[in-house]
Amino acid sequence: MGFSDPARMAEGLRAVRDAGAETVGTITLDSFTRTGDRHRAREELLRGTPLNGFPLLAHGAATTRELIAEFDQSVFPVQLRHGSARPYEIFREMLAAGIAATEGGPVSYCLPYSREPLAAAVAEWSRSCELLAAYDGPGGPAHLETFGGCMLGQLCPPSLLIALNILEGLFFLQHGVRDISLSYAQQTNHRQDIEAITALRRLAGERLGGASWHVTVYTFMGLYPVSREGALALLGESARLAALTGCERLIVKTVAEAFRIPTVKENVQALEWAAMTARRTTPGDGDTRDNGDDAYQEAGALIDAVLEQSSSVGAALVRAFRRGLLDVPYCLHPDNANQARTVIDSAGRLRWAATGDMPIAARPPDGTTRVSAADLLDMLAYNRRRFDSPDHLHEKGRHHDDDGASAAAQRPDRTGPSR
Repeated sequence: MGFSDPARMAEGLRAVRDAGAETVGTITLDSFTRTGDRHRAREELLRGTPLNGFPLLAHGAATTRELIAEFDQSVFPVQLRHGSARPYEIFREMLAAGIAATEGGPVSYCLPYSREPLAAAVAEWSRSCELLAAYDGPGGPAHLETFGGCMLGQLCPPSLLIALNILEGLFFLQHGVRDISLSYAQQTNHRQDIEAITALRRLAGERLGGASWHVTVYTFMGLYPVSREGALALLGESARLAALTGCERLIVKTVAEAFRIPTVKENVQALEWAAMTARRTTPGDGDTRDNGDDAYQEAGALIDAVLEQSSSVGAALVRAFRRGLLDVPYCLHPDNANQARTVIDSAGRLRWAATGDMPIAARPPDGTTRVSAADLLDMLAYNRRRFDSPDHLHEKGRHHDDDGASAAAQRPDRTGPSR
């Protein structure tokens, strides 16, 4: 949620704070600011042009500090979301304004979103993390959420998402940031997602000693169902995923996701629907029996191969991508080998069709390693087809008729937190 007008931004934060759920406020930056064009952001702001986010550098720390002054961040934390491969100036202004929580990472905010060389992003993130680590102002210590579990949003098998989480977490620790969160984006098979988060938690417990950490789940980030019922069902599945795996935070999508940017009201309804669904889910039930051994072993192999490249995690990441030891499927960044390919099997699980030079084996379900453009488009629409299918809508329809998002918004249950 990001608005260029501070008054509108405050209204949005207020609505999220007052929702019938335990919430975190987010301020998302505009595209000019995130790509380093602060002068263009200032020019458009002076012209009165509505931007697609909050231009932090154009407004300055004083205006931003005034914006968040009414919010008690010990009860309602505010996180800055920026999408920048070069965030140092953004972080400096953010901290000066009294916001101490943000997200991203040297890989996860470089490869998907920018043309910056990975080595340049690593250097920038090194000093940016050191800036966060030195912060001792309001809301400190500074908190940093890796975006490593959300690479390209979809079609990355869990082992790579887990490995990037841990590696960016180790990078943060090496540069002094000890209050961190890990991320995982909902994919195409509920049980595989449960296994993945279980494996992520195991590896975080083993590898991130000295850090305070929690896990954030992202509702599916690809082509969304076009039906209201399908959209609510997919959101509900992500809320159950977070609750079943004991995750502490969920980033939601709305019923408008397939068509347009959502309204503040639609965002609030999504938060309340997710909170209600999470409260009705019992953590530790039968869906969590699998300990995620396959994802755990693959991710561990990737992490070890990277760390062998250098004692500096940043240098190790650069060398690993140069040698193809890490390879994000379908990512077109020049520093990514783009030899890895994935497929969705008949059960909806993401499988490796080809792994390039990564130290893990491909296990394509039918032995085919080639993925055509038509195959890719078909996979991108998998969740849309699944949740909009007549069979799925019939199965879920009664539940939604009884407990729809509009009812949740009208009768919020404030007895417990959302996930």
